[in-house]
Amino acid sequence: MLVDDQSLLRMGFRMVLEAEDDFTVVAEAGDGAAAVRLAASMQPDVILMDVRMPGVDGIEATRLITAAHPQIRIIILTTFDLDEYAFGGLKAGARGFLLKDAQPSELTAAIRAVASGEASVSPRVTRRMLELFGSRLPAEGEDAAEAGEGSAADAARIDVLTDREREVFFAIAEGLSNTELAERFFLSESTVKTHVGRILQKLGLRDRVHIVILAYEQGLARP
Repeated sequence: MLVDDQSLLRMGFRMVLEAEDDFTVVAEAGDGAAAVRLAASMQPDVILMDVRMPGVDGIEATRLITAAHPQIRIIILTTFDLDEYAFGGLKAGARGFLLKDAQPSELTAAIRAVASGEASVSPRVTRRMLELFGSRLPAEGEDAAEAGEGSAADAARIDVLTDREREVFFAIAEGLSNTELAERFFLSESTVKTHVGRILQKLGLRDRVHIVILAYEQGLARP
């Protein structure tokens, strides 16, 4: 389902998606309130959600939809790469965040990733998060507790992970996909999925997006 208050943009997205054999656009909405209603009746697998819309905005619509229909996966689409939009959307339950000027191949890859249960966060957004929270990272030789209580608590939290799982955790926080993780660590994708599943289970997180949130919000990511 496409949600954007500009009909020409929805038309453009529809043209890109319907050129792919495995995509069908089942509905369109011009504002968040309509998106909430259509999500309930159409039950799309994935929603491309604009942020700034009249009335109910994309962040609130995402929160309402994911609360009522957790199986629906939402990708936030916006022209703004500011951290407040990325974090607001991800905390509201979105599974991905892309800028509207993403290449068609990047857009379709993100939809396929999110539909299969992965997260998709724009590399530019990942870098922006690192810039925002980088000042909270412990300096070389500094104890985590000195960097702040939240960082210390969550640094201790990830101590339950094995060395390999910690490596995968930090790589996910960089925005790497399963394929990229497999290439970096010379593992099969099935092994990567096993590691990701164990990380989520051990940390009590819902999905990969929450790994990114935990890592960046608490200053656990590595530059």
